[in-house]
Amino acid sequence: MDIINIEMHLIDEDKDQPRYQFNEEALAELMKSIDELGLLSPIKVRTTPDGRYKIIYGNRRYKASQMLGKATIPCLVSNVTDEVEIYLEQIAENLTREGFSPIEEAEAFQKLLKDSKFNSSTKFLAGKLGKTETYIKNKCELLKFGKAVRKLIVSGTQIKKDQLIEDQLLPIKDLPMEHRDPLALIIARDELPVSDVKKIAKLFKDPDMSASTKDKLLYKSGHELLETWYTHEQNRKYRAKLAEEQAAQAEAKKQAEEARALAAANASAQPSESQEAAAPEESLKATAIETKLRKIAGAVPASAPLADALRKSQASLTPDKQAAMLLEIDGLLANLEQHLQEWKNVKEELKIALLTP
Repeated sequence: MDIINIEMHLIDEDKDQPRYQFNEEALAELMKSIDELGLLSPIKVRTTPDGRYKIIYGNRRYKASQMLGKATIPCLVSNVTDEVEIYLEQIAENLTREGFSPIEEAEAFQKLLKDSKFNSSTKFLAGKLGKTETYIKNKCELLKFGKAVRKLIVSGTQIKKDQLIEDQLLPIKDLPMEHRDPLALIIARDELPVSDVKKIAKLFKDPDMSASTKDKLLYKSGHELLETWYTHEQNRKYRAKLAEEQAAQAEAKKQAEEARALAAANASAQPSESQEAAAPEESLKATAIETKLRKIAGAVPASAPLADALRKSQASLTPDKQAAMLLEIDGLLANLEQHLQEWKNVKEELKIALLTP
């Protein structure tokens, strides 16, 4: 395709092109470069029925040349008339250029997918643009956010104050709008990393937390939301552990009852020769169990009430340490209850043995 110089006044910008945001500082730098070195790469245009030309890509270069008062501009002239092919070429070109915003990209994809003039599929776009379907879908998800959030979205991966990148927004994209957009503004204001956003998103996705509680959380800062998530997570783990221990205790109680019932049934039967032969072994076991009992009894201190100073000292603990202490107390009580249940079972068995003739 030959490069020809076309008079500036014969060229029209494409108002429907995907890119419409132009950074003034970057445009000034481009003007300086063109003024000093000339235009290093031509723009691409297509002919129109009225004998004029319309830009396919190169709007920034055209604008900069126009502001410099250039009479002509080097152009590649395309004969393509298919609107889908032209629009795809515009997107593909802008994807290689700095400053093509994620929202411009998302709107371009959405237009190709939803506009009846194009009626494209995600699979078709992915193949044409060399992108994955997930990439295209994630970009379109950005359009769920309101205008106040969209204007903060920038390209790249660097997190800056009062700006948002795609990875910060994807974890909260499926939240209700009344939580999603205010939360996005908190994320931008407090420069929250993606890992923290994912934790906060879990908090707002918790089905057990009421909508009114979530509304109140939006008055917190990003750091306070993280603290709330941590406490909430500790409480969740505590409840899960408590439920597990209660289930284990219920199972132990059931097994103990079954053991007592079996012992009672066996007590009504006459001992067999094998049971009589095993008597010496049982006697040894009894001796061992006596030793075990004395060992445990000696290890347990005599009961005494906790001093008031000790009880009051728990008020100085941080929420994290209070949650950790709860878990330790639960572990101690569960251990003591297991010992207690075991020795209750031994006691019952001894009673039955004493009552058996």
